[in-house]
Amino acid sequence: MSIGALWMIFSLSFLLSLSGALMPGPLLTYTIVRTLRTAEKGWLTGARVIAGHAALEGVLICSLVLGVVGFLRAPAAAKIIGVGGAALLLSMGIGLLRETVRGRGIDLIAGDPGSAGEAAGRMSLVGRMDPVVAGALVSMGNPYWWIWWVTVGAAFLLRFDITLARWPALAAFFLGHELGDLGWYSAVSILLHIGRRNIPRGLTTGILSVCGVAIIGFGAWLGISPFLGK
Repeated sequence: MSIGALWMIFSLSFLLSLSGALMPGPLLTYTIVRTLRTAEKGWLTGARVIAGHAALEGVLICSLVLGVVGFLRAPAAAKIIGVGGAALLLSMGIGLLRETVRGRGIDLIAGDPGSAGEAAGRMSLVGRMDPVVAGALVSMGNPYWWIWWVTVGAAFLLRFDITLARWPALAAFFLGHELGDLGWYSAVSILLHIGRRNIPRGLTTGILSVCGVAIIGFGAWLGISPFLGK
């Protein structure tokens, strides 16, 4: 496989990972709460959480390429998965843009410690765990995470014929995906730890808006491409 093809898989996987990482959910809530509650080296919380998250995803990806993906290689199955993943991405992208425009996006500038405390109370057991362990457990307990992988994730693996035999493509996909998660979650922890009040609100709004548009564009491509042939 050419370097260009591997770079494309890596780049698209990186962008695709943001479709899950940017959406508010249990893992992001835990990361924010844990960062706020960690006075020393709180800026490392995001990286530690994603370490556990990545370990779990590594197991799942291997399971997909060994079993589910092979079973779903029929053209009809690829189209169904592609359309399902596209619908999910389009919904997420539109939702992200809508919430950003309405001012309900993730506020990295003026968080509410009270809200963080309430979230911490709801996850007190997980809050006492090591962030690496909690990263895996919180991910495993999130239904959306499973839905994302059996739709969007599986569609990507099928579309680029990623298998264990094509391990360079598998490595490019895994690294791109996990670096996307790591980049966003580390940024959240670092910004929270340093101090949100020094960050222009317009900057975070712009980033979320651009990512929303990118998610919509990738969703449209994912839905159309199975019908165009390889």
